[in-house]
Amino acid sequence: MGKKKVFSSIGLLPKEEMLEVKPDFMQLIIGVPKESSFQENRVSLTPDSVGLLVANGHTIVIEKGAGDSSSFTDKEYSENGAEIVYSKEEVFKSDLILKIEPPTKSEIKLMRSNQTLISAVQMSTQKTEYFNELNIKHISSLGFEFIRDKQDKLPIVRSMSEIAGNSSLLIASEYLSNTKGGKGLMLGGITGSIPTNVVVIGAGTVAEYACRTALGLGASVIVFDDSFSKLRRIQNNINQKISTSSIQPKVLAKALKRADVVISAQQVGNGKVPCIVSEEMVVDMKNGAIVIDVSIDQGGSFETSKLTTHNNPTYVEHDVVHYCVPNITSRVSRTASIAISNILTPILLIIAEEGGIGNAIRRYESLRKGVYTFNGYLTNKTLSKNFKIPFKDLNLIMSTL
Repeated sequence: MGKKKVFSSIGLLPKEEMLEVKPDFMQLIIGVPKESSFQENRVSLTPDSVGLLVANGHTIVIEKGAGDSSSFTDKEYSENGAEIVYSKEEVFKSDLILKIEPPTKSEIKLMRSNQTLISAVQMSTQKTEYFNELNIKHISSLGFEFIRDKQDKLPIVRSMSEIAGNSSLLIASEYLSNTKGGKGLMLGGITGSIPTNVVVIGAGTVAEYACRTALGLGASVIVFDDSFSKLRRIQNNINQKISTSSIQPKVLAKALKRADVVISAQQVGNGKVPCIVSEEMVVDMKNGAIVIDVSIDQGGSFETSKLTTHNNPTYVEHDVVHYCVPNITSRVSRTASIAISNILTPILLIIAEEGGIGNAIRRYESLRKGVYTFNGYLTNKTLSKNFKIPFKDLNLIMSTL
């Protein structure tokens, strides 16, 4: 006599799909401290990104008020699963620290051995001691300026450059208006009126997006750069008629005399930008013209440029308004934070899936290129050269682990 099989109604119900978990998956504890650097308003993770990471099994520890300057509240973070803490000490107990600015001396003291740090490096403002302190604690450090994507591009650098390029023209528009004491000009042009003249120095990403905004507003644009390939690329990318020229002093001086707005968008990867606009050129510019020196964080392209802040962003030199704030993207901190968070979140998921930073950088060359300190050594050739610190090839270090 055969046995009867009994099925309950519960047994017939569809069950939740079981997601495959990689055997080397690592649950991350990620700390996001509140930025303490002067006028840094951005935050490295948005509430939406926190929700995604928590849903993937990770713990996010956020210092109270970390997102306030980007209009992200503690309540939003908490509702998405973050743990809100009231001191940096609690945040820096995490395995992985996410920052915008590089950690300060006091913050490095709070770090413990073998943690992972992802932040900007800001090479032009650093000292040798910063890298030595990270190496003493065997911190695995990845820099925004070095992390690459699958196309071997610098996604965070490019994203911030896009924002800076767009913002620079919007800032110039403000200071041309009467409300900021300007000449009462509208940036661009209307039917029957001569458009405003915009000069852009440099032909990189900042310049491209400054040109896009200027052209969109109807301005007349000329771009200067010594690289013909960059000039050709910017023309192809924009796909609109712009004037271009190599940087010849007489030609540049003539263009500056006619300019209503000048955007200095020169950027170099490992040092100061050349100063190509002399004080004499500035003297010959129009009264009330606007200079936005985006390159000020690398020394500035104008002889008359000097650092300013978001609280006091401008000064007048030879009747020309100078805007020389080094961190323009912090002016639109919510947009900048969203952009950074969207780039960092997939990276964090990769690190977890691979079982930690060591496995992740071993498998992904794009991340490996972003590492500048690892296992007590400096692993970036540019930093080694600039700060006279011994360099060790990361591939060799990984081969011995």
